[in-house]
Amino acid sequence: MFRFEDLDIWKLGIEYSRRCYAVASEFPNIERFALSDQLRRAAVSIPTNIAEGSGGTEKEFCSFLNIAVRSCLETVSLLIVAEKLGYITMNERMGLYGEAEILIKKTRAMRRIFLDRR
Repeated sequence: MFRFEDLDIWKLGIEYSRRCYAVASEFPNIERFALSDQLRRAAVSIPTNIAEGSGGTEKEFCSFLNIAVRSCLETVSLLIVAEKLGYITMNERMGLYGEAEILIKKTRAMRRIFLDRR
């Protein structure tokens, strides 16, 4: 088992990306290579950066955690666009928005733990 597999933020990131994939799969075909693809890439970037960073130094891990947070923020923005275009409902967006808030808070908290140990 790899170190990242025990991390709650990685597990949350996996579930969040799964949910973003499910939402993106409902977008119209015209968005297959645009908005849905960008949403999927941003979402999968979250747990991927957490996993990749876990194999480096504490400083490197903090940097990868920052990237994961930024990717999560990107998904939030893309979901707002998707709602404005009528591809998802406000309830769908707000559900994912809430999950993103939790994921970002927990990721930032983990980063603070590493920064405080310095």
